[in-house]
Amino acid sequence: MHPKILKRVIGNEGSHLQICQAVLLNFTRHKVKSADYPGIIPYSEGRVLFDDELDREACSVRGTMVTGLTPSDTRRLDYFEGGEYDRKKVAVHPLEDLVCLSDYEMPTVKPSALPPDSDLPGAVEVETYVFYNISYLKAEIWDFDDFCKKNAAKWYGPEYRETDRPSATP
Repeated sequence: MHPKILKRVIGNEGSHLQICQAVLLNFTRHKVKSADYPGIIPYSEGRVLFDDELDREACSVRGTMVTGLTPSDTRRLDYFEGGEYDRKKVAVHPLEDLVCLSDYEMPTVKPSALPPDSDLPGAVEVETYVFYNISYLKAEIWDFDDFCKKNAAKWYGPEYRETDRPSATP
């Protein structure tokens, strides 16, 4: 998740959070029909959407690993993600050290190729939002850089400042 969108959704600057780039292996990140945002699913399920086998990079979801989320943060994220996703435990590989969200800088260049599995840091169990209805996914890999250039600002601009606040109450 884009850090600015994360801050908007949880309703604060996230000074209690740490973040880093991470990779989720054997999952694919698809374009959702009629939407700006992606849906991730296990490659074993998404394989049917493609005519050919995907390369290792396409069968891996790069994203951000966030630690320190409060129960209130998680409720807000659940509300934001809505009914299209199930929050599930997965194992990701951090690709850098955790830093305070306030010190985090978005990468400005495309990441280098993933190292071999044997060179990846150890896996960390986290929760992520997995799309549950494959029929709403396109047979196209969703591109984060393209989203940042064309659509991200729609999700964190001033018009969204108070969106999702009701979800923080039990």
